[in-house]
Amino acid sequence: MEKEVRIFIRIQKYRKEKWKKLCLTKKISLTTLIIDSVESRILDDERKTILQFIEKQDNIFRKIENNINQVAKIANGQKFISEKELSYFSIQLNEIANLKVQQNEIFFKIYSLIADDH
Repeated sequence: MEKEVRIFIRIQKYRKEKWKKLCLTKKISLTTLIIDSVESRILDDERKTILQFIEKQDNIFRKIENNINQVAKIANGQKFISEKELSYFSIQLNEIANLKVQQNEIFFKIYSLIADDH
């Protein structure tokens, strides 16, 4: 294992306090803030926020998919759905499919950024 070394830097006291406050709000160490900033990495708190966002988006799509399944069950049970309702339903399905593709492309880019950090 590589031995850690200390680096001493001089900064104004107010700046150090400002950095420490930032670290408190982000719940990270001053060392992490400096290293991640210098190496242009995504900060740990930002990574957590991104992952929470991804999880939330996935939950939203699951709810939408459940609603679609419920509509399909109702239509199957009644053995009837009007042409207008079917057309609207198809448009909504296509929109959801397009949004899901876009979301997955964005998520792939985000995962790539996160993976590059570690």
